[in-house]
Amino acid sequence: MAKITNVAVQMDHVAGINIAGDSTFAMSLEAQARGYRLFHYTPDRLSFRDNRLYASVEPMVLRDVKGDHYELGAPERVDLATMDVVLLRQDPPFDMAYITATHLLERIHPKTLVVNDPAWVRNSPEKIFVTEFSDLMPKTLITKDAAEIRRFRDEMGDIILKPLYGNGGAGVFHSTRDDRNLSSLLEMFGQLFREPFIAQQYLPDVRKGDKRIILVDGEFAGAINRVPAEHDSRSNMHVGGRAEATELTPREQEICARIGPALRGARLPARRHRCDRRLHDRDQRHVAHRHSRGQEVRRCRYSSPALGCDRAQARLSQPPMTVLVQRPSQTRSQRMPDYVL
Repeated sequence: MAKITNVAVQMDHVAGINIAGDSTFAMSLEAQARGYRLFHYTPDRLSFRDNRLYASVEPMVLRDVKGDHYELGAPERVDLATMDVVLLRQDPPFDMAYITATHLLERIHPKTLVVNDPAWVRNSPEKIFVTEFSDLMPKTLITKDAAEIRRFRDEMGDIILKPLYGNGGAGVFHSTRDDRNLSSLLEMFGQLFREPFIAQQYLPDVRKGDKRIILVDGEFAGAINRVPAEHDSRSNMHVGGRAEATELTPREQEICARIGPALRGARLPARRHRCDRRLHDRDQRHVAHRHSRGQEVRRCRYSSPALGCDRAQARLSQPPMTVLVQRPSQTRSQRMPDYVL
């Protein structure tokens, strides 16, 4: 059985991350502790020539010390096909640069294991993919038509309006039925975003928390409930959300049983960013399965083949690792699935 040694991490520059809540840092630190060699590079360092994908990588050593959390070695141009694993971890925007990176990484996958599968990362934008489970979601509208959004708010009352490809709670607005700023807000969105927007029915019970449920290979692995700060409609930790331990309700177990086979069939591992799977049960409690960064970290046990990849199943023999809990639905966007080594 082949052994994984070299792990390249495609990410936003390590200098700018917040180690207190960054899932890429947590995952990479754990990989380092298990003896993997880490290599750091940013997406702009990719080069494709003569049917080979190169990157200027730097050996990376991490420490869980605020203000002194990393060391980078001298840059070296390497053929990424010589790496054992490439972690696709940069944050959105989910734009043409992001999409191009997935096309390039497909040229080395699965010979080199790219986590997550770049084709599924590209083809599973969270806020669109989740509509396959529309009966488990709040009422949702995807459009750039201002008249449609106004009609939707008239019907729903309070709504959440946010970018279709945003992340981290940025650009998330709670608009009430009598909010006179909606027209200005739509004008601003129209100037900032070329893509459609997403509007969702506001669920008052989000004040009790939105729940993130992680599935690995379609099976329950862990959960966390995030409670918004008193004066914020978002539950993201970096804007004041509070994490609480939680258990699954019977309804949430039912939802997991429903979506698990679909995720397993799509060969999607536990989802992160950078594409989220945002689902709400009939009690209006949020259940999510996602793709991106900046998530809370929770330990749980499962087998390495949960990656949902034949190559991973053949090669990974390490014990269970950290599961990364992504940021939830009405308050967060995407990026894509979360993964494990």
